[in-house]
Parts: sequence; structure tokens; C-alpha cells
Amino acid sequence: MFRELVRIKQKMPLEECIELLKTETRGVLSVLGDDGYPYGSPLNHFYDEESGKIYFHIGSQQSHRTDAVKNYDKASFCVYDKGYRKDDHWALNVKSVIVFGKVKIIDDRNTVEDISRKLSYKFTDDNGYIENEIKNHLHRTLLLELTPEHISGKYVNES
Repeated sequence: MFRELVRIKQKMPLEECIELLKTETRGVLSVLGDDGYPYGSPLNHFYDEESGKIYFHIGSQQSHRTDAVKNYDKASFCVYDKGYRKDDHWALNVKSVIVFGKVKIIDDRNTVEDISRKLSYKFTDDNGYIENEIKNHLHRTLLLELTPEHISGKYVNES
């Protein structure tokens, strides 16, 4: 059902794909939007090692993205690192991961709070700040859950 990489030598092992999903803070979630147009937007995410699912914290319960998820549950998510340049080379070397899967809205407030807290720790270990944000904003926080059906990654050299 899902295509394999054409340039097989550039394929990243699944373990390295998972590591990138765990460590990078942002990626682009793409859903099927209005009139069948793709809609991609950058989002913070949390990869849950236990379940293998990816969670997205959204500050607004009403949005183009939310409407799209309610209408169609298939999505893709792309994450890539900052890359590096080899000495005396202009080309950037990047690792990227694409995840295809089904996305849904999570309504359970305990799960929303738990994942929001875990996601926050990717950015700061300031417990006071995190607890204040949860106290003041949890009531309007929307959580999306992406269940991966296919994960692939590759090494890219931009030359």
C-alpha cells in the first residue's frame, strides 16, 4: 500500500526514524483540507514510545486543521533535523522521516493533560511554568493522536 524509497541506499533504519521523532520538536502535519486541497502546518509533537503514537498539542479547538481531521482521518507527518555541512562543502545533509497514518481527536481530559505535560518537557524542565500553562490552558487544549501505519526515513544530501 505504501511506496518504498526509490533510492534505497538513502534509507534510514526504523530505529533512527523513531529517534528523530522522539528528539525533534517540530514537524509538518498534513491533512486533507477544504475542497480536497492538502493542508500542512508546522506543529510541536510528542512521540510516545510505549504506544508508538504521535501526539500534537493544538491551542484552538476550531481551525482548518480540526475541521479537516473531523472529515478525513488520513494524514502524513514529516520531521527533519537541522542538518550539517561537511567541511568545505556547501550541501546540507539532512535526516527526514515521513509518517503515514490515521489521526483523531482525543477527548479524554486525563490523556490531554498527561501528553501536554510530556510534550512540555521537550522544551523546558521548568515545572512551575508547565503546571501554570496546564492550569490556565488545559480547558481549551485540543490533542490529536496519529497512529502510524507506515514510517520511512532517509538521508538527504542537497547537492
